[in-house]
Amino acid sequence: MISLNHVSKTYETPAGKFAALKDIDLEIRTGEFVGIVGKSGSGKSTLLNMVAGIDRPSLGSVAVAGTEIHALSENKLAAWRGRNVGFVFQFFQLLPTLTAAENVMLPMDFSKMIPLRERRKRAVDLLNRVGVERQADKLPATLSGGEQQRVAIARALANEPPLVLADEPTGNLDSVTAAAILDLFRDMANRGTTVMIATHEADIARVIDRKIEISDGTLLHS
Repeated sequence: MISLNHVSKTYETPAGKFAALKDIDLEIRTGEFVGIVGKSGSGKSTLLNMVAGIDRPSLGSVAVAGTEIHALSENKLAAWRGRNVGFVFQFFQLLPTLTAAENVMLPMDFSKMIPLRERRKRAVDLLNRVGVERQADKLPATLSGGEQQRVAIARALANEPPLVLADEPTGNLDSVTAAAILDLFRDMANRGTTVMIATHEADIARVIDRKIEISDGTLLHS
């Protein structure tokens, strides 16, 4: 499903060049649930951004389901991402002026893969799947952190993407809600979705198929 070959990423900073990723080789199978584990600043988010096509490698290649995404133009990359990737952000990033259901419908509106008349029903069905269907018509500010994260996960699933990526998805949640969110990701993988989550928490071993450790931009274990 995912293949990174000799991927490096270097950023220009006022203090000089900073190597966020260093010669990464990584293969992830379809339907695998992988945890990217490392301290803050280790390169976890950069690695996820490479796989999502949000960022491009300085060196090396990134292929997802046979598509070399590093070689796509920005327009083609945006279209590819809309069809193939669901991204769950650490701080939810829900639009505050849209209801929960409208936030979930947003990716459908962009990609136009789901017929217009079916989008509202699909959004509510996804909110039901993650346990917050009663919040469908509420604004994000009225929801708890756990509810907002569930809405963000429903939004990531809007277009039935084969790949779901999550950046510190449980970092702002209590332990009970965090466990429920991880179980949701486990269920996705069981259904055949490839799932990658970046986290600094060590207690994900019970749900993931494989742990990948990263430190200072280098893979320690994969």
